[in-house]
Amino acid sequence: AGGMGEVYKARDTRLEREVALKFLPREFSQDPQALERFKREARAASALNHPHICSIYDVGEHEGQPFLVMELLEGQTLKERLAGGPLPLGELLELAVKITDALEAAHSKGIVHRDIKPANIFVTPRGEAKILDFGVAKLTWDKPPGLSTPDQEAVPDKAGALSHEDTITLPGTLMGTAPYMSPEEIRGEPVDARSDLFSLGAMLYQAATGALPFRGSTGPEITQATLNEVPVVPRKLRPDLPQELERVVLKALEKDPARRCQSALELQAGLTRWKLARE
Repeated sequence: AGGMGEVYKARDTRLEREVALKFLPREFSQDPQALERFKREARAASALNHPHICSIYDVGEHEGQPFLVMELLEGQTLKERLAGGPLPLGELLELAVKITDALEAAHSKGIVHRDIKPANIFVTPRGEAKILDFGVAKLTWDKPPGLSTPDQEAVPDKAGALSHEDTITLPGTLMGTAPYMSPEEIRGEPVDARSDLFSLGAMLYQAATGALPFRGSTGPEITQATLNEVPVVPRKLRPDLPQELERVVLKALEKDPARRCQSALELQAGLTRWKLARE
């Protein structure tokens, strides 16, 4: 169970397979915003058919609670995996290539995830990566009614401090997770695929070094660091990192989208050059 869903393992008796049922919590079943987020996740994920994106098979409702029928995944989230420290270089490269491939597939369909973070990346025992939770995705072909822009959704205030490892939605008006939000997302500006690449850059920085690129004890402190500070060069934190990997990560973390990687394919090409250099 989490803030926006309760997940059950279930048996699909028609197709004789195990699946996951994700229910919208009962307290949110009458909340228009929560319902819109739930529907958005279904629309976005069902529009994609990719081996590194968690598949949605069906939608339904039980006793007033909407639910999604999803691919059942075994393993752990990348957030859980990183609790043990930074990833070995080979594992980091393999996961990064798979995630960029999935993001390219989403972006080519006009879908910007907007909440790429370790908690939304699932890693199976065989090392496969799966992107989860398109609930706050920007769908360029689907602007929800009643919202002036899909980049500015109101969310409930959340009180309390934010640790470096917390992954909660920022208080106030924007959807996202503080340590991984792009500068343009923080400023409430329209976002495109390059915002996801910034979030991926922050996640890769953490996976490579064990530290977040922008830090603070509260959400506002972290966002101010994202807007105004330059991250510590990754190889100062982990000297064995290849220079090419450091270059790719830092380019993804450029504050100006025009100076950033312009597509997931460009970022993936940098990772591929690193892979070739290692062989």
